[in-house]
Amino acid sequence: MSDSVSLLEARGIGKAFLGITALDGVDFTLDRGEIHALLGENGAGKSTLIKILTGVYSRDRGAVRLDGAEVTPANVAEAQALGIGTVYQEVNLLENLTVAENLFLGRQPLRCGLIDRREMHRRSKALLSRYGLDIDVDALLSSYSVAVRQIVAIARAVDLSGKVLVLDEPTASLDAHEVEMLFSVLRRLRTEGLGIIIITHFLNQVYAIADRVTVLRNGRLVGTRKLAELPQLELISMMLGRELQHITREHQAQEETVATTAEAPIRFAGYGKRGSVAPFDLDIRPGEVVGIAGLLGSGRTETAFLLFGIDRADSGTAKVDGRDVALSSPEAAITHGFGFCPEERKTDGIIGDFSVADNIALALQARQGWARSISSREKRMIAEKFIKSLDIRPTDAERPIKFLSGGNQQKAILARWLATEPRLLILDEPTRGIDIGAHAEILKMIERLCAEGMSLIVISSELEELTAVAHRIIVLSDRRHVAELSGEQVSADNIMQAIAASTRTEAA
Repeated sequence: MSDSVSLLEARGIGKAFLGITALDGVDFTLDRGEIHALLGENGAGKSTLIKILTGVYSRDRGAVRLDGAEVTPANVAEAQALGIGTVYQEVNLLENLTVAENLFLGRQPLRCGLIDRREMHRRSKALLSRYGLDIDVDALLSSYSVAVRQIVAIARAVDLSGKVLVLDEPTASLDAHEVEMLFSVLRRLRTEGLGIIIITHFLNQVYAIADRVTVLRNGRLVGTRKLAELPQLELISMMLGRELQHITREHQAQEETVATTAEAPIRFAGYGKRGSVAPFDLDIRPGEVVGIAGLLGSGRTETAFLLFGIDRADSGTAKVDGRDVALSSPEAAITHGFGFCPEERKTDGIIGDFSVADNIALALQARQGWARSISSREKRMIAEKFIKSLDIRPTDAERPIKFLSGGNQQKAILARWLATEPRLLILDEPTRGIDIGAHAEILKMIERLCAEGMSLIVISSELEELTAVAHRIIVLSDRRHVAELSGEQVSADNIMQAIAASTRTEAA
Protein backbone atom coordinates (compact mmCIF):
# COMPACT_ATOMS: atom_id res chain seq x y z
CA MET A 1 0.00 0.00 0.00
CA SER A 2 1.39 3.39 -0.94
CA ASP A 3 2.27 5.70 1.94
CA SER A 4 0.33 8.44 0.12
CA VAL A 5 -2.97 6.64 0.80
CA SER A 6 -4.57 7.76 4.06
CA LEU A 7 -5.20 5.12 6.70
CA LEU A 8 -8.83 6.23 7.03
CA GLU A 9 -10.66 8.46 4.58
CA ALA A 10 -14.25 9.71 4.66
CA ARG A 11 -15.55 11.69 1.69
CA GLY A 12 -18.86 13.52 1.28
CA ILE A 13 -20.47 11.92 4.32
CA GLY A 14 -24.15 12.79 4.67
CA LYS A 15 -26.59 11.77 7.37
CA ALA A 16 -30.09 12.94 8.31
CA PHE A 17 -32.49 11.94 11.07
CA LEU A 18 -36.21 12.38 10.42
CA GLY A 19 -35.44 14.92 7.74
CA ILE A 20 -33.02 16.93 9.92
CA THR A 21 -29.49 17.07 8.50
CA ALA A 22 -26.80 15.96 10.96
CA LEU A 23 -23.89 15.78 8.47
CA ASP A 24 -23.74 17.57 5.14
CA GLY A 25 -20.95 16.42 2.81
CA VAL A 26 -18.24 16.07 5.48
CA ASP A 27 -14.69 15.03 4.56
CA PHE A 28 -12.19 13.59 7.06
CA THR A 29 -8.82 11.87 6.74
CA LEU A 30 -6.58 10.12 9.25
CA ASP A 31 -2.98 9.15 8.51
CA ARG A 32 -0.89 6.35 9.98
CA GLY A 33 1.01 7.43 13.05
CA GLU A 34 -1.18 10.50 13.52
CA ILE A 35 -3.21 11.89 16.41
CA HIS A 36 -6.07 13.86 14.88
CA ALA A 37 -8.36 16.02 17.04
CA LEU A 38 -12.03 16.31 16.04
CA LEU A 39 -13.57 19.49 17.46
CA GLY A 40 -16.84 21.39 17.43
CA GLU A 41 -19.58 22.66 19.72
CA ASN A 42 -22.64 20.63 20.70
CA GLY A 43 -24.61 19.67 17.59
CA ALA A 44 -21.61 20.09 15.30
CA GLY A 45 -21.83 16.48 14.08
CA LYS A 46 -18.76 14.99 15.80
CA SER A 47 -20.60 12.09 17.42
CA THR A 48 -22.57 11.33 14.25
CA LEU A 49 -19.39 11.15 12.17
CA ILE A 50 -17.67 8.90 14.71
CA LYS A 51 -20.70 6.60 14.90
CA ILE A 52 -20.68 6.25 11.11
CA LEU A 53 -16.97 5.40 11.12
CA THR A 54 -17.44 2.84 13.91
CA GLY A 55 -20.55 1.09 12.56
CA VAL A 56 -23.15 2.49 14.97
CA TYR A 57 -24.92 4.44 12.19
CA SER A 58 -25.14 3.81 8.47
CA ARG A 59 -24.35 6.76 6.21
CA ASP A 60 -26.92 8.16 3.80
CA ARG A 61 -24.27 9.14 1.26
CA GLY A 62 -20.54 9.38 0.81
CA ALA A 63 -17.75 6.82 1.12
CA VAL A 64 -15.42 5.54 3.85
CA ARG A 65 -12.13 3.92 2.93
CA LEU A 66 -9.72 2.04 5.18
CA ASP A 67 -6.27 1.39 3.70
CA GLY A 68 -7.70 2.56 0.38
CA ALA A 69 -10.54 0.01 0.28
CA GLU A 70 -14.15 1.12 0.76
CA VAL A 71 -15.74 -0.23 3.95
CA THR A 72 -19.28 -0.17 5.30
CA PRO A 73 -19.30 -1.63 8.84
CA ALA A 74 -22.82 -2.67 9.77
CA ASN A 75 -22.13 -2.66 13.49
CA VAL A 76 -19.40 -2.08 16.08
CA ALA A 77 -18.16 -5.67 15.89
CA GLU A 78 -17.63 -5.38 12.13
CA ALA A 79 -15.77 -2.08 12.62
CA GLN A 80 -13.52 -3.74 15.21
CA ALA A 81 -12.85 -6.65 12.88
CA LEU A 82 -11.84 -4.14 10.18
CA GLY A 83 -9.46 -2.44 12.60
CA ILE A 84 -11.45 0.47 14.09
CA GLY A 85 -11.82 0.54 17.88
CA THR A 86 -13.49 3.06 20.18
CA VAL A 87 -13.08 4.07 23.84
CA TYR A 88 -15.76 6.34 25.28
CA GLN A 89 -15.59 8.84 28.15
CA GLU A 90 -17.53 6.42 30.33
CA VAL A 91 -15.28 3.38 30.02
CA ASN A 92 -17.41 0.59 28.57
CA LEU A 93 -15.84 -2.20 30.63
CA LEU A 94 -17.20 -4.26 33.53
CA GLU A 95 -15.90 -3.08 36.89
CA ASN A 96 -17.03 -6.25 38.68
CA LEU A 97 -14.66 -8.36 36.57
CA THR A 98 -10.88 -8.55 36.82
CA VAL A 99 -8.56 -6.60 34.55
CA ALA A 100 -7.67 -9.81 32.69
CA GLU A 101 -11.31 -10.80 32.28
CA ASN A 102 -12.07 -7.37 30.81
CA LEU A 103 -9.13 -7.52 28.40
CA PHE A 104 -10.20 -10.86 26.98
CA LEU A 105 -13.96 -10.75 27.50
CA GLY A 106 -15.63 -12.77 24.75
CA ARG A 107 -12.33 -14.21 23.49
CA GLN A 108 -10.88 -15.96 26.54
CA PRO A 109 -8.14 -18.52 25.86
CA LEU A 110 -9.43 -22.06 26.36
CA ARG A 111 -7.88 -25.31 27.45
CA CYS A 112 -9.88 -28.53 27.28
CA GLY A 113 -13.02 -26.46 26.79
CA LEU A 114 -12.44 -24.38 29.93
CA ILE A 115 -11.05 -20.87 30.35
CA ASP A 116 -7.28 -21.06 30.74
CA ARG A 117 -6.83 -18.44 33.47
CA ARG A 118 -3.08 -18.91 33.65
CA GLU A 119 -2.71 -18.16 29.95
CA MET A 120 -5.15 -15.22 30.21
CA HIS A 121 -3.04 -13.86 33.07
CA ARG A 122 0.15 -14.22 31.04
CA ARG A 123 -1.30 -12.54 27.95
CA SER A 124 -2.78 -9.72 30.01
CA LYS A 125 0.56 -8.96 31.68
CA ALA A 126 2.31 -8.99 28.31
CA LEU A 127 -0.35 -6.78 26.71
CA LEU A 128 -0.27 -4.14 29.46
CA SER A 129 3.52 -4.07 29.54
CA ARG A 130 3.32 -2.33 26.12
CA TYR A 131 1.61 0.53 27.92
CA GLY A 132 3.99 0.71 30.86
CA LEU A 133 1.45 -0.81 33.24
CA ASP A 134 2.64 -3.35 35.82
CA ILE A 135 -0.49 -4.10 37.81
CA ASP A 136 -2.26 -7.12 39.27
CA VAL A 137 -4.40 -8.24 36.34
CA ASP A 138 -6.34 -10.60 38.62
CA ALA A 139 -7.65 -7.69 40.70
CA LEU A 140 -11.07 -6.22 40.01
CA LEU A 141 -11.05 -3.38 37.52
CA SER A 142 -12.97 -1.27 40.08
CA SER A 143 -9.91 -1.26 42.36
CA TYR A 144 -7.97 0.95 39.93
CA SER A 145 -8.11 4.65 39.08
CA VAL A 146 -10.04 6.08 36.13
CA ALA A 147 -6.75 6.63 34.28
CA VAL A 148 -5.75 2.98 34.62
CA ARG A 149 -9.20 1.88 33.47
CA GLN A 150 -8.85 4.14 30.43
CA ILE A 151 -5.53 2.52 29.54
CA VAL A 152 -7.02 -0.96 30.02
CA ALA A 153 -9.88 0.02 27.68
CA ILE A 154 -7.38 1.35 25.13
CA ALA A 155 -5.29 -1.82 25.37
CA ARG A 156 -8.37 -3.95 24.72
CA ALA A 157 -9.53 -1.76 21.81
CA VAL A 158 -6.10 -1.75 20.14
CA ASP A 159 -5.71 -5.50 20.63
CA LEU A 160 -9.13 -6.08 19.08
CA SER A 161 -8.69 -3.59 16.22
CA GLY A 162 -5.12 -2.45 15.75
CA LYS A 163 -5.42 0.23 13.05
CA VAL A 164 -7.63 3.10 14.18
CA LEU A 165 -8.38 4.14 17.77
CA VAL A 166 -11.20 6.60 18.51
CA LEU A 167 -11.15 8.32 21.93
CA ASP A 168 -14.25 10.24 22.99
CA GLU A 169 -13.44 12.76 25.76
CA PRO A 170 -10.77 10.51 27.29
CA THR A 171 -9.47 13.10 29.78
CA ALA A 172 -12.76 14.51 31.10
CA SER A 173 -12.38 12.79 34.50
CA LEU A 174 -8.58 12.81 34.80
CA ASP A 175 -6.26 15.09 36.79
CA ALA A 176 -3.12 16.62 35.25
CA HIS A 177 -0.84 13.70 36.21
CA GLU A 178 -3.29 11.16 34.83
CA VAL A 179 -3.65 13.14 31.60
CA GLU A 180 0.10 13.03 31.05
CA MET A 181 0.07 9.30 31.85
CA LEU A 182 -2.56 8.76 29.16
CA PHE A 183 -0.77 11.00 26.66
CA SER A 184 2.46 9.04 27.04
CA VAL A 185 0.50 5.94 26.01
CA LEU A 186 -0.97 7.72 22.99
CA ARG A 187 2.45 8.96 21.88
CA ARG A 188 3.78 5.42 22.07
CA LEU A 189 0.89 4.12 19.96
CA ARG A 190 1.50 6.90 17.44
CA THR A 191 5.11 5.82 16.99
CA GLU A 192 3.85 2.29 16.32
CA GLY A 193 1.81 3.58 13.36
CA LEU A 194 -1.66 3.61 14.92
CA GLY A 195 -4.08 6.29 13.73
CA ILE A 196 -5.80 8.02 16.66
CA ILE A 197 -8.89 10.25 16.60
CA ILE A 198 -9.46 12.22 19.79
CA ILE A 199 -12.57 14.22 20.67
CA THR A 200 -12.03 16.72 23.48
CA HIS A 201 -12.99 20.22 24.52
CA PHE A 202 -9.65 21.00 26.22
CA LEU A 203 -7.78 23.13 23.68
CA ASN A 204 -4.52 23.15 25.64
CA GLN A 205 -4.57 19.33 25.49
CA VAL A 206 -5.27 19.44 21.75
CA TYR A 207 -2.09 21.45 21.21
CA ALA A 208 -0.16 19.17 23.57
CA ILE A 209 -1.01 15.88 21.86
CA ALA A 210 -2.54 16.30 18.37
CA ASP A 211 -0.87 16.64 14.95
CA ARG A 212 -3.89 17.91 13.03
CA VAL A 213 -7.37 19.16 13.84
CA THR A 214 -10.66 18.98 11.99
CA VAL A 215 -13.45 21.36 13.01
CA LEU A 216 -17.14 20.73 12.35
CA ARG A 217 -19.99 23.16 12.83
CA ASN A 218 -23.71 22.56 12.30
CA GLY A 219 -23.00 19.32 10.46
CA ARG A 220 -20.55 20.88 7.99
CA LEU A 221 -16.79 20.81 7.64
CA VAL A 222 -15.16 24.09 8.65
CA GLY A 223 -11.64 22.93 7.88
CA THR A 224 -8.67 20.67 8.63
CA ARG A 225 -5.37 22.22 9.71
CA LYS A 226 -1.98 21.26 11.13
CA LEU A 227 -1.80 22.34 14.77
CA ALA A 228 1.77 23.59 14.38
CA GLU A 229 0.53 26.15 11.83
CA LEU A 230 -2.72 27.13 13.55
CA PRO A 231 -2.82 29.93 16.16
CA GLN A 232 -5.19 29.26 19.05
CA LEU A 233 -7.25 32.35 18.29
CA GLU A 234 -7.86 31.15 14.75
CA LEU A 235 -8.89 27.70 16.00
CA ILE A 236 -11.39 29.31 18.38
CA SER A 237 -12.71 31.37 15.47
CA MET A 238 -13.19 28.19 13.43
CA MET A 239 -15.09 26.52 16.26
CA LEU A 240 -17.34 29.49 16.92
CA GLY A 241 -18.15 29.81 13.23
CA ARG A 242 -17.16 33.33 12.38
CA GLU A 243 -14.31 35.43 11.08
CA LEU A 244 -12.68 38.06 13.30
CA GLN A 245 -14.81 41.09 12.64
CA HIS A 246 -16.58 43.73 14.62
CA ILE A 247 -20.13 42.96 15.69
CA THR A 248 -22.34 46.03 16.10
CA ARG A 249 -24.30 45.99 19.33
CA GLU A 250 -27.76 47.44 19.21
CA HIS A 251 -28.13 48.38 22.88
CA GLN A 252 -28.84 52.01 23.54
CA ALA A 253 -26.40 53.83 25.80
CA GLN A 254 -29.23 54.72 28.14
CA GLU A 255 -30.09 51.05 28.66
CA GLU A 256 -26.47 50.22 29.47
CA THR A 257 -26.26 53.11 31.93
CA VAL A 258 -29.38 51.97 33.78
CA ALA A 259 -28.13 48.38 33.92
CA THR A 260 -24.64 49.20 35.16
CA THR A 261 -25.61 51.84 37.75
CA ALA A 262 -28.58 50.12 39.40
CA GLU A 263 -28.16 48.24 42.66
CA ALA A 264 -27.71 44.48 42.37
CA PRO A 265 -30.34 42.65 44.45
CA ILE A 266 -28.99 39.23 43.40
CA ARG A 267 -25.38 38.54 44.40
CA PHE A 268 -23.11 35.52 44.38
CA ALA A 269 -19.73 35.69 46.17
CA GLY A 270 -17.08 32.96 46.01
CA TYR A 271 -19.79 30.68 44.66
CA GLY A 272 -18.64 27.35 43.25
CA LYS A 273 -18.50 23.58 43.46
CA ARG A 274 -15.42 21.37 43.37
CA GLY A 275 -15.14 19.46 40.10
CA SER A 276 -17.85 21.58 38.51
CA VAL A 277 -17.12 25.34 38.55
CA ALA A 278 -14.36 27.23 40.38
CA PRO A 279 -15.59 29.88 42.85
CA PHE A 280 -16.84 33.08 41.17
CA ASP A 281 -18.42 36.44 42.05
CA LEU A 282 -21.49 37.63 40.16
CA ASP A 283 -23.87 40.56 40.72
CA ILE A 284 -27.08 40.71 38.70
CA ARG A 285 -29.08 43.94 38.31
CA PRO A 286 -32.69 44.52 37.29
CA GLY A 287 -33.17 44.96 33.55
CA GLU A 288 -29.72 43.55 32.83
CA VAL A 289 -28.76 40.75 30.45
CA VAL A 290 -25.61 38.94 31.56
CA GLY A 291 -24.15 36.77 28.81
CA ILE A 292 -22.07 33.69 29.52
CA ALA A 293 -19.60 32.67 26.83
CA GLY A 294 -17.05 29.90 26.45
CA LEU A 295 -16.27 26.82 24.45
CA LEU A 296 -17.93 23.46 24.95
CA GLY A 297 -16.95 22.09 28.36
CA SER A 298 -15.91 25.47 29.76
CA GLY A 299 -18.50 25.36 32.55
CA ARG A 300 -21.36 27.33 31.00
CA THR A 301 -24.15 24.88 31.85
CA GLU A 302 -22.49 23.95 35.16
CA THR A 303 -22.73 27.62 36.17
CA ALA A 304 -26.44 27.62 35.32
CA PHE A 305 -26.98 24.44 37.34
CA LEU A 306 -25.37 26.10 40.38
CA LEU A 307 -27.39 29.30 40.07
CA PHE A 308 -30.65 27.36 39.78
CA GLY A 309 -29.92 24.86 42.55
CA ILE A 310 -29.71 21.77 40.32
CA ASP A 311 -26.17 21.39 41.66
CA ARG A 312 -25.46 22.56 45.20
CA ALA A 313 -22.54 24.92 45.78
CA ASP A 314 -19.93 23.85 48.33
CA SER A 315 -18.36 27.32 48.64
CA GLY A 316 -19.50 30.92 48.75
CA THR A 317 -22.78 32.69 49.43
CA ALA A 318 -25.90 33.69 47.52
CA LYS A 319 -27.87 36.80 48.52
CA VAL A 320 -31.25 38.02 47.35
CA ASP A 321 -32.28 41.50 48.51
CA GLY A 322 -29.40 41.51 50.97
CA ARG A 323 -30.37 38.24 52.67
CA ASP A 324 -28.45 34.99 52.50
CA VAL A 325 -30.38 32.29 50.65
CA ALA A 326 -29.74 28.58 50.24
CA LEU A 327 -30.23 27.49 46.63
CA SER A 328 -30.29 23.85 47.63
CA SER A 329 -32.74 22.74 44.94
CA PRO A 330 -34.67 24.05 41.92
CA GLU A 331 -37.72 24.37 44.20
CA ALA A 332 -35.73 26.74 46.44
CA ALA A 333 -34.59 28.74 43.40
CA ILE A 334 -38.17 29.02 42.14
CA THR A 335 -39.26 30.26 45.58
CA HIS A 336 -36.77 33.13 45.25
CA GLY A 337 -38.07 34.05 41.80
CA PHE A 338 -35.58 32.22 39.57
CA GLY A 339 -36.45 30.44 36.32
CA PHE A 340 -34.37 28.19 34.06
CA CYS A 341 -34.78 27.12 30.42
CA PRO A 342 -32.32 24.22 29.91
CA GLU A 343 -30.13 23.54 26.90
CA GLU A 344 -31.52 20.04 26.30
CA ARG A 345 -35.07 21.01 25.49
CA LYS A 346 -36.44 17.56 24.68
CA THR A 347 -34.84 15.64 27.59
CA ASP A 348 -34.73 18.28 30.35
CA GLY A 349 -37.41 20.77 29.33
CA ILE A 350 -40.63 19.32 27.99
CA ILE A 351 -42.72 16.32 28.99
CA GLY A 352 -43.58 15.13 25.52
CA ASP A 353 -46.84 13.33 26.20
CA PHE A 354 -48.25 16.17 28.32
CA SER A 355 -50.30 18.88 26.67
CA VAL A 356 -48.99 22.35 25.93
CA ALA A 357 -51.15 23.65 28.80
CA ASP A 358 -49.78 21.11 31.27
CA ASN A 359 -46.20 21.90 30.26
CA ILE A 360 -46.71 25.65 30.64
CA ALA A 361 -48.28 25.25 34.10
CA LEU A 362 -45.53 23.04 35.53
CA ALA A 363 -43.35 25.69 37.20
CA LEU A 364 -46.32 27.61 38.58
CA GLN A 365 -47.70 24.37 40.02
CA ALA A 366 -44.33 23.51 41.57
CA ARG A 367 -44.06 26.94 43.19
CA GLN A 368 -47.46 26.83 44.89
CA GLY A 369 -47.13 23.14 45.86
CA TRP A 370 -48.85 20.04 44.60
CA ALA A 371 -51.42 20.18 47.43
CA ARG A 372 -52.90 23.27 45.70
CA SER A 373 -53.57 21.87 42.27
CA ILE A 374 -54.12 24.26 39.37
CA SER A 375 -57.45 23.44 37.74
CA SER A 376 -57.71 22.42 34.11
CA ARG A 377 -59.62 25.64 33.43
CA GLU A 378 -56.83 27.78 34.95
CA LYS A 379 -54.18 25.88 33.00
CA ARG A 380 -56.04 26.44 29.77
CA MET A 381 -56.47 30.16 30.49
CA ILE A 382 -52.75 30.57 31.30
CA ALA A 383 -51.75 28.59 28.22
CA GLU A 384 -54.05 30.53 25.89
CA LYS A 385 -52.63 33.81 27.20
CA PHE A 386 -49.07 32.83 26.33
CA ILE A 387 -50.00 31.01 23.13
CA LYS A 388 -51.36 34.36 21.94
CA SER A 389 -48.59 36.62 23.29
CA LEU A 390 -45.72 34.36 22.16
CA ASP A 391 -47.44 33.20 18.94
CA ILE A 392 -47.13 29.48 19.80
CA ARG A 393 -48.34 27.31 16.92
CA PRO A 394 -50.52 25.38 16.58
CA THR A 395 -52.80 27.23 19.00
CA ASP A 396 -54.39 24.10 20.52
CA ALA A 397 -53.49 24.16 24.24
CA GLU A 398 -54.49 20.50 24.66
CA ARG A 399 -52.20 19.22 21.92
CA PRO A 400 -49.30 17.01 23.19
CA ILE A 401 -46.22 19.25 23.16
CA LYS A 402 -44.10 16.60 21.42
CA PHE A 403 -45.97 17.37 18.19
CA LEU A 404 -44.83 21.01 18.16
CA SER A 405 -41.76 22.22 16.28
CA GLY A 406 -38.56 22.90 18.19
CA GLY A 407 -39.11 26.65 18.10
CA ASN A 408 -42.64 26.37 19.46
CA GLN A 409 -41.52 23.94 22.17
CA GLN A 410 -38.91 26.52 23.21
CA LYS A 411 -41.58 29.23 23.34
CA ALA A 412 -43.73 26.97 25.54
CA ILE A 413 -40.83 26.47 27.97
CA LEU A 414 -40.32 30.24 28.08
CA ALA A 415 -44.06 30.63 28.75
CA ARG A 416 -43.73 28.18 31.66
CA TRP A 417 -41.32 30.51 33.42
CA LEU A 418 -42.95 33.77 32.38
CA ALA A 419 -46.13 32.50 34.03
CA THR A 420 -44.26 32.57 37.37
CA GLU A 421 -43.25 36.23 36.81
CA PRO A 422 -39.58 35.54 37.66
CA ARG A 423 -37.09 38.20 38.70
CA LEU A 424 -34.20 36.20 37.19
CA LEU A 425 -34.54 34.03 34.08
CA ILE A 426 -31.63 31.81 33.03
CA LEU A 427 -31.63 30.81 29.36
CA ASP A 428 -29.19 28.08 28.29
CA GLU A 429 -28.80 28.05 24.47
CA PRO A 430 -32.31 29.50 23.98
CA THR A 431 -32.15 29.51 20.17
CA ARG A 432 -30.36 26.22 19.45
CA GLY A 433 -32.06 23.97 16.92
CA ILE A 434 -34.90 26.32 15.98
CA ASP A 435 -35.75 28.02 12.71
CA ILE A 436 -34.71 31.55 11.79
CA GLY A 437 -38.12 33.06 12.45
CA ALA A 438 -38.42 31.64 15.97
CA HIS A 439 -34.77 32.61 16.60
CA ALA A 440 -35.53 36.28 15.88
CA GLU A 441 -38.71 36.21 17.97
CA ILE A 442 -36.90 34.84 21.03
CA LEU A 443 -34.16 37.46 20.78
CA LYS A 444 -36.81 40.20 20.58
CA MET A 445 -38.50 38.66 23.61
CA ILE A 446 -35.24 38.82 25.58
CA GLU A 447 -34.94 42.52 24.77
CA ARG A 448 -38.57 43.15 25.78
CA LEU A 449 -38.20 41.31 29.11
CA CYS A 450 -35.04 43.27 29.81
CA ALA A 451 -36.85 46.55 29.10
CA GLU A 452 -39.58 45.50 31.54
CA GLY A 453 -36.99 45.13 34.30
CA MET A 454 -36.41 41.41 34.40
CA SER A 455 -32.85 40.15 34.96
CA LEU A 456 -31.61 37.55 32.49
CA ILE A 457 -28.63 35.29 32.15
CA VAL A 458 -28.16 34.13 28.56
CA ILE A 459 -25.76 31.28 27.81
CA SER A 460 -24.93 30.83 24.15
CA SER A 461 -22.22 29.54 21.85
CA GLU A 462 -23.44 32.05 19.24
CA LEU A 463 -21.28 35.15 19.71
CA GLU A 464 -23.52 37.30 17.53
CA GLU A 465 -26.41 36.39 19.82
CA LEU A 466 -24.57 37.37 22.99
CA THR A 467 -23.12 40.60 21.67
CA ALA A 468 -26.56 41.60 20.39
CA VAL A 469 -28.42 41.18 23.70
CA ALA A 470 -25.94 41.23 26.62
CA HIS A 471 -24.89 44.26 28.67
CA ARG A 472 -22.07 42.26 30.26
CA ILE A 473 -20.44 38.99 29.26
CA ILE A 474 -18.73 36.53 31.58
CA VAL A 475 -16.12 34.45 29.74
CA LEU A 476 -15.43 30.90 30.95
CA SER A 477 -12.56 28.52 30.27
CA ASP A 478 -11.74 25.19 31.87
CA ARG A 479 -14.66 25.65 34.31
CA ARG A 480 -13.36 28.99 35.57
CA HIS A 481 -14.73 32.49 35.12
CA VAL A 482 -11.69 34.07 33.45
CA ALA A 483 -12.92 37.47 32.24
CA GLU A 484 -15.78 39.95 32.44
CA LEU A 485 -16.52 42.27 29.53
CA SER A 486 -18.83 45.27 29.75
CA GLY A 487 -19.78 48.36 27.78
CA GLU A 488 -17.57 48.89 24.75
CA GLN A 489 -15.56 45.79 25.68
CA VAL A 490 -18.46 43.57 24.66
CA SER A 491 -17.45 42.26 21.25
CA ALA A 492 -16.91 38.88 19.63
CA ASP A 493 -13.22 39.67 19.13
CA ASN A 494 -12.72 40.34 22.84
CA ILE A 495 -14.57 37.16 23.83
CA MET A 496 -12.28 35.06 21.65
CA GLN A 497 -9.20 36.93 22.85
CA ALA A 498 -10.17 36.16 26.46
CA ILE A 499 -10.70 32.47 25.71
CA ALA A 500 -7.38 32.25 23.84
CA ALA A 501 -5.49 34.07 26.59
CA SER A 502 -6.81 31.71 29.26
CA THR A 503 -6.00 28.68 27.12
CA ARG A 504 -2.41 29.83 26.67
CA THR A 505 -2.12 30.36 30.44
CA GLU A 506 -3.43 26.85 31.13
CA ALA A 507 -1.02 25.35 28.61
CA ALA A 508 1.91 27.18 30.24
